[in-house]
Amino acid sequence: MEEKKMLGEERRSYILSLLKENSRPYTGSELSKLTNVSRQIIVGDITLLKAKNEPIIATSQGYLYLQQSKPELFEKIIACNHAPEKTEEELLLIVDYGVTVKDVKIEHPVYGDLTASILVSNRKEVQQFMKKIQSTNAVYLSQLTSGIHLHTLTANSQSALTEAEAALRNAGFLIGWDD
Repeated sequence: MEEKKMLGEERRSYILSLLKENSRPYTGSELSKLTNVSRQIIVGDITLLKAKNEPIIATSQGYLYLQQSKPELFEKIIACNHAPEKTEEELLLIVDYGVTVKDVKIEHPVYGDLTASILVSNRKEVQQFMKKIQSTNAVYLSQLTSGIHLHTLTANSQSALTEAEAALRNAGFLIGWDD
């Protein structure tokens, strides 16, 4: 027996409650199976929910609802430069210090500032991110700027950020005032 498709508002309410009640990301494919509609309809639903100011973000692991009550995090923006084949090494170095890579930013000559959510906090998430890049043949944003890019890093302590930054500097990934 064929499952019944969830319709518009009911489906969006279901998706919203699912995202709010769970801290894990849901892919468009997962949501489409749960609601028995196409992934493209889910993309439209997410767009409509975002238009209603719901704090949903698309990450490489899927859609996440940004919970409002989070523990205090320390944040720092760092400037990096490296070849595309060094991306995995860079990300693993950061997460090994207990630091989350929130996003990547570049300054595009035509479009201006471009930001993409990464949200990787551990080795498994880095591996999933790398697998997604490889399986889709996507290019890194930093390839549009000859390797130069920014990352927003977050951590539970300032010392974790400081240690990760020092490791990145020692590995030759950082660019800064003293370079």
